[in-house]
Amino acid sequence: HEVLKGVNLSIYRGQILAVIGKSGTGKSVLLKHIIGLVRPDSGKILIKGRPFSELPGKTRRAFQKELSYMFQDNALFDFLTIYDNIALPLTEDPDFPKGKIDEKVSARIDQLGLCGTESKFPAQLSGGMRKRVALARALVTDPNVVLFDEPTTGLDPVRKMKVHSMIQEYQEQFGFTAVIVSHDIPQIFDVAQRIAMLDNGIIKFEGSKQDILNSHSKILNAFLRGENI
Repeated sequence: HEVLKGVNLSIYRGQILAVIGKSGTGKSVLLKHIIGLVRPDSGKILIKGRPFSELPGKTRRAFQKELSYMFQDNALFDFLTIYDNIALPLTEDPDFPKGKIDEKVSARIDQLGLCGTESKFPAQLSGGMRKRVALARALVTDPNVVLFDEPTTGLDPVRKMKVHSMIQEYQEQFGFTAVIVSHDIPQIFDVAQRIAMLDNGIIKFEGSKQDILNSHSKILNAFLRGENI
């Protein structure tokens, strides 16, 4: 089953790229290729101009440590408390100070409105709350690159705006690179510096918000209007 069909896409350091498109077009698969969870059958993924597959093992692992990923289904561990789920990426490093872990986890809990949930388990929270826990875990390591797979799925409009604002605020503050798979149109256009449309396994459009407004692409404009083509 061919999901991606020769995708040609550039991701610029220090920017937010939004990937839009119909469900089932390969957006999540694209993210998993970027982070190295899936290897392409053909073609190359270049990191700073060097093929990812040709990087020495040590260099490849170092790059992957700079990445953080927020899964669409949250991927929380039911047997861990909310605190431990968020802290998990930090506790994997035995040399990371316990006091620093508490500081970072507490900051994310406060920023995402999760106060009072620390000792609870994922099953005790609503879908929207679990989404925020997953987002807190993705940001707790202060990553250089963050991949968001539909980070606002299941959230009400107010929470969606808060999540978008937080992603934008963190990106401006820390300068990390972000790739966001999103169906929040047109709201995501105010967050991302660049937008790419994936359709049938191919990038059909790549550009800025202004480029979208000026585009005469039939496929892009039909998608934005919610029409089939």
